[in-house]
Amino acid sequence: MEPGAGASGLTREPGQSRRASALFDYHERSKHRLDHYAPGPGGLDWANQPDPFRRFAGAQTVKLPFAADRLATRYNAIRRGELPAAHAFDLASIAILFEISLGLSAWKAFGSTRWSLRCNPSSGNLHPTEGYLLCPALPGLSAGVYHYLSRDHALERRAAIDDPGWSAMPGNEGVVVGVTSIYWREAWKYGMRAWRYCQHDCGHAIAALSYAAAALGWQTRVLSAAADETVVALLGIDRDADFGLAEKEAADSLLWIGVGISHPDLDRMRDSLCNATWSGRANRLSAEHVQWPDIDSIHRATHKPVTTEHRPTIATPMPPPADPPLDLPFATLARRRRSAVDFDGETHVSAERFFAMLETLLPRENTPPWNALDSSPSVHAALLVHRVSGLEAGLYMLLRDGAALSDLRQALRLEWLWEKRGPAHLPLYLLLPYELREIAKLICCHQAIAADSCFALGMLAPVERASDEPWRYRRLFWECGMLGHALYLEAEAADIRSTGIGCYFDDEMHELLGIADHRWQSLYHFTTGGPLDDPRLSTLPPYQFQP
Repeated sequence: MEPGAGASGLTREPGQSRRASALFDYHERSKHRLDHYAPGPGGLDWANQPDPFRRFAGAQTVKLPFAADRLATRYNAIRRGELPAAHAFDLASIAILFEISLGLSAWKAFGSTRWSLRCNPSSGNLHPTEGYLLCPALPGLSAGVYHYLSRDHALERRAAIDDPGWSAMPGNEGVVVGVTSIYWREAWKYGMRAWRYCQHDCGHAIAALSYAAAALGWQTRVLSAAADETVVALLGIDRDADFGLAEKEAADSLLWIGVGISHPDLDRMRDSLCNATWSGRANRLSAEHVQWPDIDSIHRATHKPVTTEHRPTIATPMPPPADPPLDLPFATLARRRRSAVDFDGETHVSAERFFAMLETLLPRENTPPWNALDSSPSVHAALLVHRVSGLEAGLYMLLRDGAALSDLRQALRLEWLWEKRGPAHLPLYLLLPYELREIAKLICCHQAIAADSCFALGMLAPVERASDEPWRYRRLFWECGMLGHALYLEAEAADIRSTGIGCYFDDEMHELLGIADHRWQSLYHFTTGGPLDDPRLSTLPPYQFQP
């Protein structure tokens, strides 16, 4: 490839080349390796552990009702794409949307210590993701920009708006939800690699919102054309006077959530904010901080400019996945989702159940979470199957887009079998029939949880393609997080459990597969099995401790 040329062969601008170089530099230096881990804090400064809840003092607070238990939609209907009639956009429906996506799911207690869990998972339960609502005047809710405070299940009104331009968002058809990240929350524990985990968590949040919206009969779509500057301005996270010494928030994404697919005029909405009345001052999460210049560098390198809006990808019709063992109301399932901390090393799942779980990872039209994306799948799953009854143990590949078959066959070991397994419509291939439990454990930083499960997997993404548009590097991690969230819910419905694994030896996974360059890289690992719960921990209701 010629100097200055991207993966597509097109010549890049000098600034773009620098950003691509910074991207690959971060990607390599943030890898865990057998002889050393990615740069991290070395120890936890408990005195400066970040506050898990961002608050805006002085902002008007709108307490949301707890209405999710009145929602009749069941999980199996959602995963089959059978959505209910669209709920009206009012305070109660907005409350449900946030309660079962970004809201608290429980409190855990050990002795006198307690901590909250949320419906959206997070690396280390640190929750760098913040959620915002942008809405016109709705029944029970004034027009404005709101921050969602999960601790209180409340909206904090950051901007009061009385401008006709804000009506560029159709009030009876949908709202816009914004997602941001506070990098420090993850960097406090994970150092340089924390930026990766923030992107995973963004993907989990997008998926959680998409599922919750579907339970209300609504569609979700990432507003992918928006520039970071637009996201920042619309959410008010560039207001220095409102943040002061508080940790800044990085722009992630804006989501349209509504009836059908709409394209609100974001520029017109941004202009209308000139007449808005802002209020609220962000709380500081830690008294002291450690700076991680590499995170600043990758943040700048993956800056998102304005891009062209893509037409939605129409998924190929396929049969719905087999029903899960537990057909629970979606609100119940969303709140019972947990990250497993240990597996029993004995539980098996049937091949039929395994295939059904994988089928939910394939895009279906109007079905969450893949209805939130406007492009074909980019991420594929390399599966290490340990305990699936009726299916031989070994290494498998799930292709979420059949067009990637040729490229992956060329990029991986030439000796792989590529033998088709499972239902005809499921693009699952056996690469190697072999017991891989110890290899799975080694790859996942020597964690037994990867070997004691029913199966583990690494998510392969075409990282090299992001050299032409470095902002796509973020989107690849988001897609991985969305895959993980789908697996979390599938595991709960199968009465087992999943957990995401951010600590893995990147290049050990690549060596197993035969990957020798950046064409494909593993960006997230996951594992599913029979959970072992810690009897020393108590579980308490999610909103038992309210101020």
